[in-house]
Amino acid sequence: MKKESIFILVLTLIFAVACKGEKKETETNTDYDEVEKAEGKSETTTSKAKLISVTLESKSNSNVTGTVTFTQEGDNITMVAIISGLSEGSHAIHLHEKADCSSDDGKSSGGHWNPTAQPHGKWGAAEGFHQGDIGNFEADADGNGSITFTSDQWCIGCGDDTKDILGKAVIVHEGTDDFTSQPSGAAGTRISCGGVIQ
Repeated sequence: MKKESIFILVLTLIFAVACKGEKKETETNTDYDEVEKAEGKSETTTSKAKLISVTLESKSNSNVTGTVTFTQEGDNITMVAIISGLSEGSHAIHLHEKADCSSDDGKSSGGHWNPTAQPHGKWGAAEGFHQGDIGNFEADADGNGSITFTSDQWCIGCGDDTKDILGKAVIVHEGTDDFTSQPSGAAGTRISCGGVIQ
């Protein structure tokens, strides 16, 4: 009788330990699945971001160079341009219709990117504006300037001719865009060009 009681007690302990071990294993697997799901979500978010970097080349006998990055996250694209070699003051920057910077004066890039056939104007103007009408930025006394611009009216590689910036060029002008003169804001000589955007 004593042996039977000990045997039953041992079996009960073995069973209790085995059940506890299974429960722990199940909990561990559940945690792993949650981590795996969270990691998968993070990877998906990261893979949705698109980035293009453009190098600006000097044009029209200037020394203006720089870099422009376009980052798309969701429906928004943020453009960040960092430019040097400028004269102090205000300069215009636009997207032009062709990613061709082969000419010395930058005119191989064509006119402003204007797929919706609007008049030239300030971005967001009720009277109309080009898809490439970014605007003006300031250069300091050392000739350095930068601009950050965000839009939900552009995309990278979406295939929509009215939004897709692939195949366009970034042009920096010597002067200021007045936002009224047609067809390009009287911004003057093209002093730097970067072809995006292939």
